[in-house]
Amino acid sequence: MLKILKYSFYDLSRSRWSYIYFLFYLLLGVTLLFLNNDLSGAVITLMNVIIILIPLIGTIFGVMYYYNSKEFTELLLAQPVKRSSIFIGQYLGVAISLSASLVLGLGIPFAAYGLFESGVIWNFTVLLITGVFLTFIFTALAFNIALSNENKIKGFGYAVLLWLFLAVIYDGLFLLALVYFQEYPLDKFSLLATIFNPIDLSRILILLELDISALLSYTGAVFKKFLGTSLGALISFGMLSLWVILPVWRISAKAKKKDF
Repeated sequence: MLKILKYSFYDLSRSRWSYIYFLFYLLLGVTLLFLNNDLSGAVITLMNVIIILIPLIGTIFGVMYYYNSKEFTELLLAQPVKRSSIFIGQYLGVAISLSASLVLGLGIPFAAYGLFESGVIWNFTVLLITGVFLTFIFTALAFNIALSNENKIKGFGYAVLLWLFLAVIYDGLFLLALVYFQEYPLDKFSLLATIFNPIDLSRILILLELDISALLSYTGAVFKKFLGTSLGALISFGMLSLWVILPVWRISAKAKKKDF
């Protein structure tokens, strides 16, 4: 699996799209620091960008890599190599490559600006950690979609639909439920609905870390009480880890049963 991981990582490292992805974050970080001249404001703006962009890039990149490397994958399947090792190795190669572009692209301008001497280094670290989690989550979901659909058009369509649902539609349904059932206690429902969407969970973790939970509307106190504690943070990162583990487990299970 390590050899396949290294091959996928080096293959993507030579790809122009990886350089474009890296340069985008590098320019974004430089521009935000130049315009805001404030690390806290730059972190807040970055949150609004990467919470939407990272899931989209992870999903599209994962599906695209699977379909583009299909012939090479079939060649590997004819070798005495475990199926799970092939697909998990490819998945880790894609996820690690995208994560490296994110961390280096944003880390370089912020480090040059003097981030390590400021008091917002932990806020920026939480931003990067959640960004890496989202990369691993949506890349794993993309591989699941691609493994389940031989048709490339269907695969891309389902991938975009998944991102659209979790990034936009889910929040709309959530808000409608809060408005429609506003006469009932919705504390537990709000927490559960947030935990079951990795994008919302990541956004709230960053907002709580920035101590601007007032932006979370009237449920902000509930999130602050539960997710703002050390135990709540551990549970939140545990749920994000579960969002990674379960799709990876399904990749392994699907690869073993799939007829190629």
